[in-house]
Amino acid sequence: MATLVILRHGESVANRDNIFTGWSDVPLTARGRKQATAAGRLVAETEIQFTALHTSMLQRAIVTSNIVLEAINQLYIPEYKSWRLNERHYGALRGKNKAAVQAKVGERQVKIWRRSFETVPPLLDHVTQDRRYDQFGPNIEPRGESLEMAYHRLMPYWEDQVAPRLRNGDNQLIVAHGSTLRALIKYLDRVADADISQVEVANGEPIQYDFDERLNVLKKTVL
Repeated sequence: MATLVILRHGESVANRDNIFTGWSDVPLTARGRKQATAAGRLVAETEIQFTALHTSMLQRAIVTSNIVLEAINQLYIPEYKSWRLNERHYGALRGKNKAAVQAKVGERQVKIWRRSFETVPPLLDHVTQDRRYDQFGPNIEPRGESLEMAYHRLMPYWEDQVAPRLRNGDNQLIVAHGSTLRALIKYLDRVADADISQVEVANGEPIQYDFDERLNVLKKTVL
């Protein structure tokens, strides 16, 4: 039996300002840091000992990770960063105010772009790859992604890096983003494509999964 805790980063500047963010690297707000600290205290109360932490290449998740590890007194564990855990890429919507976009195209269209599984947002014309992704090869950053596309980029990381450790009985901690965690929840909870729009992951709210040796979910708990 092993345990996985997943956590969305604390409030970012883009969350506060209602901006489509995706792969843009924005910092936490002061409130976001407090949320991360509070989340760490909740995880500490479980007394779970982790063998590794997995996070994205974006500072809002990385900083949240470090705050949580300090709160649970486990800063010493290995911390793995991967582009596969990055937030879903919002394409040409990136950097735009959600309310302003809604005023232009309507609430229904914005909801489809944000919440549906298969719909791809308007794409960027081109992408200049950030040097942080050079280690993973060329053309890593997409021009835009549906949640389905984010799901398919996430799952190899789950299969290669997280699931084997859990099968070995090693507790794991994932600190990532709203959409990538929705994608993981879709897999773990077997949520239908049509129902994933109803799944929300709050900033700074840890979710604990307890598994048997075959990675069947025995219990899910929102801390």
